[in-house]
Amino acid sequence: MPSADSKLNLLVTGGAGFIGSNLTLALQEKFPDARLTVIDDFRSGNFKNLAGYRGDFVAQNLASLDWHAQFGEQKFNAVFHLASITDTTNHDQFEQVHDNVESFRRVLSFARPTRTRIVYASSASTYGAATTASVETNGAAPANAYSFSKATMDNIARRAAGESPDWIIIGLRYFNVYGPREAHKGLPASMVYHLAQQMKAGQRPRIFKHGEQKRDFVYVKDAVEGSIRALDAKKSGIYNLGTGQARSFNELVDVLNKCLGTNFQPDYIDNPHVHYQNFTQANLTNARSALKYEPRFPLEDGVRDYMQWLFG
Repeated sequence: MPSADSKLNLLVTGGAGFIGSNLTLALQEKFPDARLTVIDDFRSGNFKNLAGYRGDFVAQNLASLDWHAQFGEQKFNAVFHLASITDTTNHDQFEQVHDNVESFRRVLSFARPTRTRIVYASSASTYGAATTASVETNGAAPANAYSFSKATMDNIARRAAGESPDWIIIGLRYFNVYGPREAHKGLPASMVYHLAQQMKAGQRPRIFKHGEQKRDFVYVKDAVEGSIRALDAKKSGIYNLGTGQARSFNELVDVLNKCLGTNFQPDYIDNPHVHYQNFTQANLTNARSALKYEPRFPLEDGVRDYMQWLFG
């Protein structure tokens, strides 16, 4: 990783969003002298997520941004590309795929001449209906337009990296991320957030029958740490970022009860979603070797830290 005192020039797209804002503020803390620029169009971000941010901000839609007009000959050490339409319930296939894929294409064409390192957000949703831990070599099986757009980005990234071995492009398949600065997302915010709000309001947590669905819930601090470690990766690749553990919704309710000092039984409801990932779990073998990634927050610790942040 570049030393903290070297003048780094870093850019984060989607930096007002959930993971993006956590990453931006972590970069600012880790590299206090770095020059930081955030690009966001506030479709799924909020300026309040960037309280204390000291860098530049460009309010632009990435699907139509002319990078050269905006940045001229400016050179970046790395671009973290996290911007996308993250609402998986947005079923407008054209909008979802066009905006996510074309934005990425523009990032790549700007970075190509200078071989600027790209770290971009892929997604665990590309694995589709899994029943065992997902390995990066598993084929994509997208069940919605969002996942399809991410799988397409992975294809484009692999091709670009293959054509230019001296250009490092890292894709990060974030699993089920939860934590501070996600509230603005509304419905697409994590299960952890929604259930905590229900329980804090004195309501039974509503989960799908019968709570046996399992998720690899990864705390945003781990997702950010893995993302920053991608600055050191020696070669291109696509890596899972999760905890490596699948935990059931019933277990999550237990953990929340302990953290909140409550004793609620789940309120089981029918699952209205046709394409629903009933199981997600990251195989972390490749992330451990290539990124030296080691998650520090099992569900109990992540939820405790988060509840402290949410409710003090």
